[in-house]
Amino acid sequence: MPVPLYEAKAEFFRILGHPVRIRVLELLQDGPMPVRDLLAAIEVEPSSLSQQLAVLRRSGIVTATRTGSTVVYELAGGDVAELLAAARRILSVLLAGRQDLLDELRRTDAAG
Repeated sequence: MPVPLYEAKAEFFRILGHPVRIRVLELLQDGPMPVRDLLAAIEVEPSSLSQQLAVLRRSGIVTATRTGSTVVYELAGGDVAELLAAARRILSVLLAGRQDLLDELRRTDAAG
């Protein structure tokens, strides 16, 4: 029995639901990067990064190429970069709305 589309979407977003994975995807938007550069940029334990890269690789969101002892990761397609840009736009709107509410609360607190 095939998986319903909404369940597949939920699984996809679950895969994206880790800060290290999101940071890796953000970094890879600028092009392929070796693991050593990802480690330097993210500042996590190598085992943790390796674990998160494995999740992204198994899901097909990133691909890996080995040249000697160097492994280079890259986004499997441009759609992920578009999704991250959309997330940034959505968060900007949400956070701006919260700032307006916070400003309003501060004004009403000051007024008494």
